[in-house]
Amino acid sequence: MSAPSNKDTFHEPQNNRLGVGLMCATMLIFAFQDMLSKHLAGTYNVYMVTAIRYWVLAALAVYLTARHADGFRATIRSGTPKLQLLRGVLLVAQICVMVSAFVLLGLIEAHAIFASTPLVIAALSGPILGERVGWRRWTAIGIGFIGMLIILRPGFGVFSPYALVAVVGAMMFAVYSLLTRHVAHVDGPQTSFFWVSIVGVIIITPIGLWHWQTMTPLDAMFMAMLCCTSAAGHYMLTRVYSIAEASVIQPFTYLQLVFASILAMLVLGEVMQTTTAIGSLVVVGAGIYALLRERSLRK
Repeated sequence: MSAPSNKDTFHEPQNNRLGVGLMCATMLIFAFQDMLSKHLAGTYNVYMVTAIRYWVLAALAVYLTARHADGFRATIRSGTPKLQLLRGVLLVAQICVMVSAFVLLGLIEAHAIFASTPLVIAALSGPILGERVGWRRWTAIGIGFIGMLIILRPGFGVFSPYALVAVVGAMMFAVYSLLTRHVAHVDGPQTSFFWVSIVGVIIITPIGLWHWQTMTPLDAMFMAMLCCTSAAGHYMLTRVYSIAEASVIQPFTYLQLVFASILAMLVLGEVMQTTTAIGSLVVVGAGIYALLRERSLRK
């Protein structure tokens, strides 16, 4: 989700403490959402599950856009329609890839790899956005890469090719995040949210309907919970970025890894390998340093 831009006429007072609290709650919601996604996608087709999520997400986007202070037509008007279209395509594909990684690899392992996203963003911010990346952040990226190798364990006979699915998902989300940062200079957060939701629902709906499967009553209830958590999580994320500085709350996104790992062990019966725990600590530590360094440079 992009940071507020000048296009928005409504600005809330900055409250970083409240923003941190809301971000922690949002990461818990997203972790619960990922657990439900893994369960449902393990039983039903991932495209169908993603399509149903997007139906609710698109409905929320239309509702929030209609209530925006600028009016519906003015809010959906984008200064970068091609990039917004690319963002929408990229995000819906990334969600399908990451949910598949949850099923193939497990929630803990997939999230441990996905934790490298901020480091990938830092590495790609130079060639994509033209931002300068100094030696300190390149050092953090290198250390994070070592953490990734610890998690993936190549050359020790236990490397899973499914891990590459999570790696691709992390890279896709990094590019999506950089595009979001770029369009934020022109379009407001509600405009970006509307475009990414509508483009995604248009793409995934026919694919999801083609792979439709009948759900059991219990799984239909889980699907309803997934839709509610998805809508609530995105709405809260919008609120977080409207009341707090992005550089302050960004490091707390790593809590999703913590919450997802706890839920995976308690509910799904997954086991965290020692190498995964060590590698995750290295990746998270390097990522937090890179984020704090970027915040320092921006100041």
